[in-house]
Order: sequence, then C-alpha cells, then structure tokens
Amino acid sequence: MSMEITFELSEADLEYFRQVMLKAREKAGEMDESVVIKNARTLLVQVWQSDTSDFIRERMNRMETLIGMIVDKGWGLEKDDKWRVLEALAYFSEPEDLIPDDIPGLGFLDDAIMIEMVSRELKHEIQAYRDFCVFRAAESSRLGQDAMELERSDWLEERRKQLHSRMRGRRRKGKGAGESKSPFSLF
Repeated sequence: MSMEITFELSEADLEYFRQVMLKAREKAGEMDESVVIKNARTLLVQVWQSDTSDFIRERMNRMETLIGMIVDKGWGLEKDDKWRVLEALAYFSEPEDLIPDDIPGLGFLDDAIMIEMVSRELKHEIQAYRDFCVFRAAESSRLGQDAMELERSDWLEERRKQLHSRMRGRRRKGKGAGESKSPFSLF
C-alpha cells in the first residue's frame, strides 16, 4: 500500500534551501568540474538503485539533463552558462546534505527539492538544451549522420531558418486575409 503526502514549502523554508545552495556554490569554486559531475552522477546511480518515489526519480531526470548540458560537446555551453550549471550541481558534491541519503523513502527528498529549485532557476537553459537535443535527433535521422556530429551552430542556423519561414508565412497570411496595406508600409 502506498500513501501520497503533499506539503508546501514556506518562503522561510525556501530561504533555508537558498542559503544551503549559496554555501555549496561558494565551495564549487574550489572543486574541479570533473569532480562535480562525478559526484552528481554518483548520486544518480544511488537513486536509480534505490526504491524511491516517482517524484524523486522525475527530478533526477532533470539532473541528468543538467549534466548533459555541461558534457555535451555539441551543445557547447558558453563559459558563464556552464559555470551557472556547475554551481547548481555543486550541492550534490556535499557529503553532508540536509537529509541523509540512506533514510528509506526520504533520503533523496532534499536533493529532489534542490533540483526542483535549480530547474526553475535554469528553466530557459534547460528548455533550449532539450530543443537542441530534439533538433539533433531529428536532423541525425533525416541526414543519416551521427547525432553527436551536429553542433549548436547547426541548431542555431536551423532555428533561424524556421523563424524566418514563420515570419514570411505570417506576412503572407496577413496579406491574403483581406488586410489593407498599413499607411506606414513601405512595401
């Protein structure tokens, strides 16, 4: 038998988590990128091997995305953006987190909450990376290339073409809908 429990974090609770994250970020400057990634991956393995909740597993999928953003050579995350993601992952390098990981059912809850907060902070970066991954998979299938050969520049160029095409389509649609020419139009 399972039981669902819902709770709400107050602003004070969230502030506590923010302070913990700030401390972890301060320590991140002392850690090598490979160590931060290794520690995050170790946590993922522990979670996948445990019998934990779907809530926690879903957040761990987001952490996999964050790791991917850093290690994916095709994505080519810029230095400042990369540092933001590394700082976000720094919390998972802390040996003493808020709830010990070996407590059944609850051990990874603090990690999941932290991932949720980080995901909200980095939502635009995460969405852009996911869009890139979808593009890369589609282009790889279409072109018959290895997906890893496609880079961010390819994605940006394809995205530019899509936006230009959409712009032209909207312009044509506007002219064909009986719209009169704007008095400010030069065309």
